[in-house]
Amino acid sequence: MARVGHFEIHSDNPARAIAFYNAVFGWEFTQWGGQEYWLIKTGPAEEPGIDGGLMRRIGDRPQLGQAVNAYVCTAMVESLDQTITDVDANGGQIALAKMPVPGVGWLAYFHDPEGNIFGAMQSDASAQ
Repeated sequence: MARVGHFEIHSDNPARAIAFYNAVFGWEFTQWGGQEYWLIKTGPAEEPGIDGGLMRRIGDRPQLGQAVNAYVCTAMVESLDQTITDVDANGGQIALAKMPVPGVGWLAYFHDPEGNIFGAMQSDASAQ
């Protein structure tokens, strides 16, 4: 069985994307070598999750409203309502409004300022 061990975010404007994800999730970015590539630390090594990378996009930006055409990563958050506020305040948009995943939690999907789709989920076994 192969587990996902790394993810990448593609960006037209890496500085803008770094500022967005740092403000919304507190992720830390470190430029790797002399390239336009940044390593992303999403949390402490002893907690479940994966780290990733951010790079300059090499193609067309995804268009709003088009079907999802990539893997979508979902970040686990303490408060989905606060995340919705933070995404809005930092230039992101809601792609799919907050909804219950019965017995699991609350989920929403967003567009970052680069047009990428990502999710955020708050655990809540009582979600209906």
